[in-house]
Amino acid sequence: MTLILDDQNFEEEVKKAGKPVLVDFFAVWCEPCSVLGPILEKVAADLAGKIILAKVDVNQAPNVSQAFSVDRIPMVALIDKGRAISGFIGVRSEDEIKQWIASALTSSPESELIDWSDNYAKQSGFRLNPDHGAVQRVAKGLLANEQKYGKKYCPCRRISGNQEADAKNICPCQFHKDEIEKDGHCFCKLFVK
Repeated sequence: MTLILDDQNFEEEVKKAGKPVLVDFFAVWCEPCSVLGPILEKVAADLAGKIILAKVDVNQAPNVSQAFSVDRIPMVALIDKGRAISGFIGVRSEDEIKQWIASALTSSPESELIDWSDNYAKQSGFRLNPDHGAVQRVAKGLLANEQKYGKKYCPCRRISGNQEADAKNICPCQFHKDEIEKDGHCFCKLFVK
């Protein structure tokens, strides 16, 4: 079964899916989209019961397309538990897509950190940035800082080496709530209003 999503039903359908949702952002006039569509349908059929395929016509769903920063098509996003966890742009082979899905759904320190950040944001009354690429970059920076300095220091903050002074820069840093309130996002753009 393929879900047809638009601005009105996207959020509700993705939330109630109960499985990871493979979202195909396309346009009827886009030739690469027409090549990728059948490949995604085959992947979804092969992974029936494990994922759900959804299609979003970017011309019919401008708000959803903007929320996912769709600037080129075809674009595919993998959404799990209501959160985009990975994506790609362009045409890929069936095998490449299956490997990408398996890799994206496998737990890693990065995905665990993103899950923790998403839960923290929800509990705090804001959201994780819907731009998955931005979230991944921040998560990689946090994990690199943890490996280098022993703490998940915000990658957007300077680390002095003085643990007491640097404590305010451990994510979520002491500045994030004020920045979200003032600017609509924290400085590193991990969390947004």
